[in-house]
Amino acid sequence: MNNTKKNNQSHFNVLLGGFRGLLLLSFQLILFSLSAITPFHFALLTDLHITQSTTAVEDLENSVRQINSTPNIEFVLVTGDVTEFGDKKSLEKAKELLDKLSVPYYITSGNHETKWNASGHTDFAEIFGSDRFDFEHKGIRFFGFNTGPVLRMADGHVSPQDISWLKNELCALDKSKPVILATHYPLQYGDVDNWYELTDVVRTHNIRAVLGGHYHRNAIFSYDGIPGLINRSNLRGKEDAGGYSVYSITSDGLIVYEQTIGGVPKRWAGFSMTAKYFDEKGSDTKYPDFSVNKAFPQVEKTWIVKTEAGIYTSPVTLKNRVFVGDDLGNLTSYNLKNGKKQWSFQAGNRIAGTPAVADGVVVFGSADKNIYGVNANNGKLIWKIPTNEAVLGAVTIENGIAYIGGSDNTFRAIWIKNGTLLWEYDKLKGYVETKPLIAGNNIIFGAWDTNLYALNKDFGHLVWKWTNGIKTIHNSPAAVWAVSANGKVFVVNPEPAMTAIDLETGKTIWRTKQSMVRESIGISEDGSRIYAKTMRDSVVCYSTVENTPVKIWSSNVGYGYEHNPSMLMEKDGTVFGSTKNGVIFALDAHTGKVIWKHKIGNSLVNTVVPIDKRNILVTTASGEVCKLSEL
Repeated sequence: MNNTKKNNQSHFNVLLGGFRGLLLLSFQLILFSLSAITPFHFALLTDLHITQSTTAVEDLENSVRQINSTPNIEFVLVTGDVTEFGDKKSLEKAKELLDKLSVPYYITSGNHETKWNASGHTDFAEIFGSDRFDFEHKGIRFFGFNTGPVLRMADGHVSPQDISWLKNELCALDKSKPVILATHYPLQYGDVDNWYELTDVVRTHNIRAVLGGHYHRNAIFSYDGIPGLINRSNLRGKEDAGGYSVYSITSDGLIVYEQTIGGVPKRWAGFSMTAKYFDEKGSDTKYPDFSVNKAFPQVEKTWIVKTEAGIYTSPVTLKNRVFVGDDLGNLTSYNLKNGKKQWSFQAGNRIAGTPAVADGVVVFGSADKNIYGVNANNGKLIWKIPTNEAVLGAVTIENGIAYIGGSDNTFRAIWIKNGTLLWEYDKLKGYVETKPLIAGNNIIFGAWDTNLYALNKDFGHLVWKWTNGIKTIHNSPAAVWAVSANGKVFVVNPEPAMTAIDLETGKTIWRTKQSMVRESIGISEDGSRIYAKTMRDSVVCYSTVENTPVKIWSSNVGYGYEHNPSMLMEKDGTVFGSTKNGVIFALDAHTGKVIWKHKIGNSLVNTVVPIDKRNILVTTASGEVCKLSEL
């Protein structure tokens, strides 16, 4: 498990108690005809966390060997966190081991594949064929799909395109057909931000259970009445041996066993395959609370577009146009005044890095291993630069030159008029996600290799490299958009820490973990203050002037637990920020006083773009593009 918020024990007890109540009342509920089911057994592997040379490899080898020697196992489900870092070599190693199974296996990804993957989560599908699965076995239909989030630290998220896919597939089935779903995350509050959208789509069908992992232990949940079974990790942990789950399907029941390596199977759960555990509506209490909007009625949506594709990029503007890249590889232009779509350009894969636009050219990278320059007026391709790997980095343009990092361990400077490559630096040790900072004659950016780099912006040679003893790539200053003022560069990283670095030398000036900030920073328009979100409720403001950390103010915004790497943006004396659960806020830049808050949805909001102090542009992981205005 990574450091995203795990389940609250009291919340678990309430869910489990409610689910047991549903079982006691099951004699009153509707029965489905299951005459087409033939009894069978299958195994479930989850949370393998494979790297190149760890005990995780041995644990998976042992599980594969034991499954192959177990009679009657007819297939295997693999439900995510297949690797530790999502890297291509580890994915290939996992496939090599899983391919030794003597029965078919069906696989989907976990957050360790989607968050830290240099391909933008495209290697997984290339290696395993897909990150979804859909098959029927002896009368039961199985569906598996990714629960994200893609590249951003946030709650899990089922993408709009996956919800549409599942909805269409289910609509093609007879509603009496028994269905089992497989995900990595539990479909509940605190794990998947839009879980209720998924359960609303599937609940009118004969869903028997949702299977998954993520918690590295066995657990029973109720996803608004749908049984949820979370399974132990394949890893041995503190035990002598690893293990997995074995499922036995009978004509009227589903029984789950924990199978340790060399041990005796131990039954830990069982459910009816006939009783319907939920009604078709479900509970109204599952939906997010939007009451904050009533407290600040002066904020309204001027316009909103629902794209039906996940968005992990911020919007960019030029005159009356808004440009947005999405998860399906579309770069789309919208009218700034009314949100009307003007044109769309199709890249070969997802666009994960925020574009930039200048001189009539929109520049962006894609997971299809290309950097594009597109005409801002009509969406026509002007130029394209192929790269060796995905390009997930955001773009910065200055004086007609675009700066962008890729996943081929290379950072590039490109003349945007015609796509001429001016220089490249190819000595990075990890991929680039961030938006580069131009400070003086340096171009500064972090990579997922623990380092912050400063290159000469004219020639691309290394000026300095900062790491400050960071030992794990998970703590790299790689998601943050660095800022600079008064001869210093400021970053925050997941340790969590805030650091001031000398612009000329790369030496640490000061470093503090006092405020528990993480990956989210901003700077005042006059350069005198920096802002950062803490991981619980508050935004803090520090001085950029002193050579020690001096806090100016702290504001309790009340957004709860937070780790979305969205930056804070100041415009005309107002600081704007956003969160992982759909809340956008505006603060007075000098005092931190909350001016307003507005909840647009329940999913990650990317770094917002202020047009002025009363109007901002917003994009979300759930696919909305919106202009938000204070009246």
